[in-house]
Amino acid sequence: MHRFQNFLAYGVAAITCLSPAFAQENGSTVLEEIVVEGQTPGGQDDGVGAVNGVVAKKTLTGSKTAVDIKDIPQSVSVIGREEIDDQGAQKADEALRYTAGVFAQPFGADSDTNWIFIRGFQATATGTYMDGLQLLSYAFGGFYVDTFGLERIEVLKGPASVLYGGSNPGGMINYVSKRPTGERLRYVETGVNDAGNVYLGFDVGDTANETVSYRFNGRIAGGDTYSDFQDGIRGFLSPSITWQPDEQTKLTLLANYTGIDEKHNGGSFLPYEGTVVDRVFGGVNYGRIRRDANFTEPSVDVYNRQQGSLGYEFEHTFDNDWTVRSNARFGAADISEVSVYPNGWASATELNRINFGHDSDVRTFLSDQQIEGKFNTGPVEHTLLAGIESKYYNIDQVQSSALFGTTPPIDAFHPVYGSPLTPRVSYLNQDLTQNQLGAYFQDQLRFNEGWLVTLNGRYDHVWTKSHDRPTFYAPTQNNTNENDAGELSGRAGVAYEFANGVTPYASVATFFNPVIGTDSTGDLFVPETGVQYEVGVKYTPTFVDGIFTVSLFDLTRENVPVADPANIFAQVQTGEMRSRGVELEAKVNVTENFRVTGAFTGYDLKITRDTDPTVIGKTPFIVPEVMASASADYTFKNTDAWYDGVSLGGGVRYVGSSWADNQNTLKVPAATLVDLKLGYERENWGVDLNVTNLFDKTYVSSCQTALTCSYGEGRSFKLRAYATW
Repeated sequence: MHRFQNFLAYGVAAITCLSPAFAQENGSTVLEEIVVEGQTPGGQDDGVGAVNGVVAKKTLTGSKTAVDIKDIPQSVSVIGREEIDDQGAQKADEALRYTAGVFAQPFGADSDTNWIFIRGFQATATGTYMDGLQLLSYAFGGFYVDTFGLERIEVLKGPASVLYGGSNPGGMINYVSKRPTGERLRYVETGVNDAGNVYLGFDVGDTANETVSYRFNGRIAGGDTYSDFQDGIRGFLSPSITWQPDEQTKLTLLANYTGIDEKHNGGSFLPYEGTVVDRVFGGVNYGRIRRDANFTEPSVDVYNRQQGSLGYEFEHTFDNDWTVRSNARFGAADISEVSVYPNGWASATELNRINFGHDSDVRTFLSDQQIEGKFNTGPVEHTLLAGIESKYYNIDQVQSSALFGTTPPIDAFHPVYGSPLTPRVSYLNQDLTQNQLGAYFQDQLRFNEGWLVTLNGRYDHVWTKSHDRPTFYAPTQNNTNENDAGELSGRAGVAYEFANGVTPYASVATFFNPVIGTDSTGDLFVPETGVQYEVGVKYTPTFVDGIFTVSLFDLTRENVPVADPANIFAQVQTGEMRSRGVELEAKVNVTENFRVTGAFTGYDLKITRDTDPTVIGKTPFIVPEVMASASADYTFKNTDAWYDGVSLGGGVRYVGSSWADNQNTLKVPAATLVDLKLGYERENWGVDLNVTNLFDKTYVSSCQTALTCSYGEGRSFKLRAYATW
């Protein structure tokens, strides 16, 4: 309890330091006039449109209906397009580095995956969504999202099963696509970083006639990056079209094609000794491995991704104000890669290596059908939502590696490449399908001029089928495993909205998360389950455009797969983990030209049940228990001065220490990082320079055992120029 009090005290101090400073005149406070602009063309925030500065008003993610963020009985963060650009974020995980409750880039600047942890639990596989529909990932079969195609990124912290079915217990990320706005848009952007990677992006839109509008955006990037040998090309195209014959009916089609062809980055899969601490062997100190060293074999290394999706969003409101919605998306991804990566020390200076490859083909289809209506029962106002959601995910995959110990090692300090490699052989040849069908309801009740009660219920059934085909190690294998499970989820929340903008809330939510895998007997795993309790306060002041959130939570995760003591190659579902903590976040548009953000995260993460008694009561590796950040951006506006249009911005990020092992014997030190932004905008064009990790701090972002540590991103310069017409 004392730890929570300390966390809360530190967090309150951090938010206090970020409170807006106002000019003093004759001993009285003078507030500059603030103009709060509408966030969509109609002046209404529908939860998918542009965010004004750093302060979003509404969200779809927390309730599947466009409601005020303060009305959601869980903590919600929204990162809009302007904030993404202010940070110079080229990847989604980069855009989340200043968000409370989120640990982004745990494995450094991984170019092909957006790695994200929320409230201590990994959200990359089961906690990412696009436009409210899941982007499920299993093994190496997932989908990549480019930030240039996004209007906003929304983070719902805590369980989301009651709205979205099986999902990560710590929370979810919802990527919101750019879509037609009904206005003319002409935008082009180009940029380069100091490694020599160049990109060109465009975003155009208009109306075709009175009922049809369109938008087409895309980006292509290529060249070198910060790791040795890493280069390649990537790009995406996203067309969308909206048909709106009247104010009550709207149909939007959304499509995407993404292609990546590049080599893997280095800086990861490195040993604790040689990254966090010096490599010392036989009384000789060899120092540390270079941050940009890459121990793959460039002649064979390849990462190739081809993916596409096509979906629609339909909405119709009847004359009685009841609304029906239908959303669906088909997605396909073909991913293949070959990578040679380190696996611990082989000698004083040489690293063992693994020669790995896979081919993964993924097909998904998701559908969400909803009905929403408002009615009164006496003095109580109801907003009712009900729906049926289905998910289909299929992966056809072959994974292979060279026989253990046959891949030649490489010197970590003076690497020589080109050693002959033994062939890879298959150890997994699988066709796996998961289907999920869920029915849900939500009732938001308002009464007595301030009370808001949110009640949710959902039932899901999950069917999993795995067909394991012959491999090098099992040439006669031809096994099929099937199971199904049904789970209930619920959420109850209560809040009271005071006239001064203060809204205290409390909620309890249960969740489930399907787990793909088998135990030693070949039986498929059952879903993880658990419960979260959360209390907090949201504050939307009347004197400034901002939102402040303080939340405390207690989250328990059960049925976690852990090592089987009777079979070192298998797992059993007897594990349990607990995440408790406090999160504070502030986002303020102090004026039209000045915006600030602040965040603080304090956790108490514990392994509460495991087959290994030495880890019970210990903190899981990877995630730091304390994180904090602050950022500001100011644009000078004076038409008579030379500096009119100049902007200065930057931020400070503190990433606390973490553990490299679940036994908590090896620690990863904390790091404080500084980012900087310089910009200039004039009429319809502008230039920005973003510098990440300004002082080039060398640090390890995380370790997962002593064999696998990752360097954090070093100093990078990103220059972009843009124009509209």
